[in-house]
Amino acid sequence: MGAAVEWFTASDYWWSRLVFQRALAGMYLVAFLTAALQFRALIGERGMLPVSRLVARVPFKQAPSLFQLHYSDRFFASCAWTGCGVSVALIAGLDSQLPLWAGMLLWLVPWALYLSIVNVGQTWYAFGWESLLLEVGFVAVLLGNDDVAPPVVLLFLLRWILFRVEFGAGLIKMHGDACWRKLTCLYHHHETQPMPGPLSWFFHHLPRPLHRVEAAANHVTQLIVPVLLFTPQPVATAAASLMILTQLWLVLSGNFSWLNWITIVLALSALRLPGKAPASVPAAPLWYEVLVLAVTTLLVGLSYQPVRNMLSRRQVMNRSFDPLHLVNTYGAFGTVSRVRYEVVIEGTAEDVPREDSDWREYEFKAKPGDPRRRPRQFAPYHLRLDWLMWFAALSPAYAETWFGALVERLLENDRDTLRLLRHSPFPPDAPPRYVRARLFRYRYTSWRELRETGAWWERTFVREYLPPTRLAGVARSS
Repeated sequence: MGAAVEWFTASDYWWSRLVFQRALAGMYLVAFLTAALQFRALIGERGMLPVSRLVARVPFKQAPSLFQLHYSDRFFASCAWTGCGVSVALIAGLDSQLPLWAGMLLWLVPWALYLSIVNVGQTWYAFGWESLLLEVGFVAVLLGNDDVAPPVVLLFLLRWILFRVEFGAGLIKMHGDACWRKLTCLYHHHETQPMPGPLSWFFHHLPRPLHRVEAAANHVTQLIVPVLLFTPQPVATAAASLMILTQLWLVLSGNFSWLNWITIVLALSALRLPGKAPASVPAAPLWYEVLVLAVTTLLVGLSYQPVRNMLSRRQVMNRSFDPLHLVNTYGAFGTVSRVRYEVVIEGTAEDVPREDSDWREYEFKAKPGDPRRRPRQFAPYHLRLDWLMWFAALSPAYAETWFGALVERLLENDRDTLRLLRHSPFPPDAPPRYVRARLFRYRYTSWRELRETGAWWERTFVREYLPPTRLAGVARSS
């Protein structure tokens, strides 16, 4: 190999790049599959927040997207399923069978398609892991294939993203809720997190001293270990490995979509796995070197705003500073709720709704409902409506743009909306006459209560969230 390869590329990370790319393609597949299966009820032509309304008021330069040029449910579905197909091809290694430039274009396809989805997804896509997938996916476009060893500067960029994800999450905790500094947040977190998993009840019942150890270990992993990513090997590999173990602990304790998984994928790029590039790999072409260095310079320059935000006492979480989501700021759980509230939606077929009417409860796929139903594991798949229902319980303000439309769709027995739910209590040809919503306080049962009742939750009525509503009334309010 020529001298150019020696300074520009790092053959020691050949297998690290390969594992990273295949794992990232898996993340793309999950994201596109989530979009394809849920979009009609959320942002489709008859969705709760239709894309057509957004593009009518938001110009292309603020939210660049293919759907700014044309939108139909058929077109969106074709884009989402195309993303799934390209992701499968990347998992299978098609990019390695193509020339360098063609492999890069193949990686550009899922990035451009998913950017188009996120930029019209509105509140359903306002999560940090959406921007994180786009930021990582953009760097992956330039990472190369079997025609070139992985460029050093891009490996640095991936570590820089991982550093900002972890360090930003650590700082938001220090800047935010005092319980993180007191090491007491995990007394509550496993019970009040957005979407508990099948083991969350058990995590909640761990001894409190162990919860304090968890919180302290979290601070070490997010505030100290990330710095070690920029040290020589094998220290950097050890740091990345510790981050992976921490993320796997979080995977076991809750459902956080693909946030934990893509963080693990990022950490894989920092591992120095056994094996080197084949001896026959040619030197990187000049055009490729120039392009990689130019984009790296751009991304480093764009990092100014995220770094400034990260170091500010008024640090905000999960914000993009450019419409292409090239460099973003991250963070999670700067504040931890002490009490869990849930919005329970019910319907009745009776003509006159009364308190003693036959009110039947809608059951969601993942969010707590029936106290006897154990939480399920869904991550990395993202149940967007279930997540937003958690925010709706925190404050009606989080749901004011879509909750009325949800109620309207339930009153219509809308097929696409009902597909987002685990169970509707009404047959397809007999929708409810009225729908109401009530706010409950949920708490985990104790070991004794679980044995005696079989219930994982105990819930207490708090107040009315939405009074009994008919279809005509909802239509007028929307």
